[in-house]
Amino acid sequence: MSDTMVTLVGNVATAVEHRETAAGVSVARFRMAATSRRWDKARECWTDGETSFYTVRSWRALADNVAASVAVGEPLVVQGRLRLREGEQPPEKGGQRWFTAEVDALAIGHDLARGTSAFRRTARAPRKAGEGTQPDAEGGMLGEVESGTTVVMGAVTERRTVVPARRTSPDGNSPQKASVP
Repeated sequence: MSDTMVTLVGNVATAVEHRETAAGVSVARFRMAATSRRWDKARECWTDGETSFYTVRSWRALADNVAASVAVGEPLVVQGRLRLREGEQPPEKGGQRWFTAEVDALAIGHDLARGTSAFRRTARAPRKAGEGTQPDAEGGMLGEVESGTTVVMGAVTERRTVVPARRTSPDGNSPQKASVP
């Protein structure tokens, strides 16, 4: 089966609901409003079209980062898999059929065409192969991972930083030259 990939540009319409599944997987959910805009030649101005609402879901690390970074009213760009769901209300509620559009997000970011944002990298938890160290993109080790807690505007968030260390090869034997991006 082929997935339908979409990119949405719009505003956050509801607060982010962040929870963990029974299996311990983080999931975040929010509604997003996307309104098309068109140039009206007759009136010589921009006019709003109809607003579409989407439920956006994110999982694991993306869910944790969304919960810490996204608030109602903020402009976002979301890329992910489109899922259309349908159902039927119970007879006591009218028995009407309903349809909803959901997006399983792969990437979410602030729309920088409409404002600024400050990026803060999060570190992954250490892997078993290099206990206490974090692998970099080339397979070498970056250094020790420290954890802490930060209070930001009344919300407690977990903070992890990477302490620079001498780079080693993936086998842990010889040092590598550090490449500067």
